[in-house]
Amino acid sequence: MINIENLTVKYGGVIALDHLTLCITDDVVGLIGPNGAGKTTMTNAFSGFAPITAGHVVVDGMNLLALSPHKRACWGLARSFQKVQIADDLTVADHLRAVCDAKGIRQRDRTSQINHALDFTGIADCADMPGADLNPYQKRMTEIAKCLIGAPRIILLDEPGGGLSEAEMQDLRRIITQIKARFGAQIIMVDHDVDLIRDVCASTAVLDFGKLIAFGPTREVLQDEAVKTAYLGR
Repeated sequence: MINIENLTVKYGGVIALDHLTLCITDDVVGLIGPNGAGKTTMTNAFSGFAPITAGHVVVDGMNLLALSPHKRACWGLARSFQKVQIADDLTVADHLRAVCDAKGIRQRDRTSQINHALDFTGIADCADMPGADLNPYQKRMTEIAKCLIGAPRIILLDEPGGGLSEAEMQDLRRIITQIKARFGAQIIMVDHDVDLIRDVCASTAVLDFGKLIAFGPTREVLQDEAVKTAYLGR
C-alpha cells in the first residue's frame, strides 16, 4: 500500500503539486491529466528528482522520501521515462547489467534476474543487440526490463506506450497486467492513452494544475464531468 500525504512541490512561485493525498492499493494505478498537471512532477518526487516542500510518501510504514535517490532504487523503486533512456553503444543485456551494478545485486543472482526480465518482456533474442539497432518497441521493452531487475516494489511507468503500434500495445497491456503477479511490484502509470489506462488500470487519479480532481475506479473516473472538462476537452 502506498500512502501519499499532502505531497507538495514548488518551483519558485509555481505550485507543481498542491497537497496531493492518495492511498494506492491496486496493482496498477493510472495517473492522467492535461499537460502541466503535475504528473511527471509526482514521478520525479517519488524518484528524488523534485524539491519536496511538504508531505510524505509512506510505503508499508516506511517513508520513501527519507531515503536518498540511490537508496530508493536499491529499496525497490524503479521507473521508466517518457523519452527512453537507452544508450546506442550498449547492448540490451549491458543495460540490465548496469542496473544490477547500481543496485548491488550479487554476481550469482545476475544471470537469472536478467534472463527472467528478458523472457518476460519478450526481448531475449535482442539481448546482444546494441541500443542503436533497436526499434521503438524493443527500446520500450528494454526500459521495462530494466525496471524488473532487483525485486522492484514500485514501478513508475511514464508513457510506456509512446510510439507503439496497436499490435505492440496489446503486448504492452499483457505485460503491464502481469507484472504484479510475476515480480510483486505495484505500478503507477502516467499515460495520455485513455484506452490503455482503461484496459490496465484498476483505479486512476486525475491531476489538474497540481491538484487531485478525481480518484477511484478507472471507468467511473473517466465518466466524471470534472475529468471530461479538464482532460478530455469537454
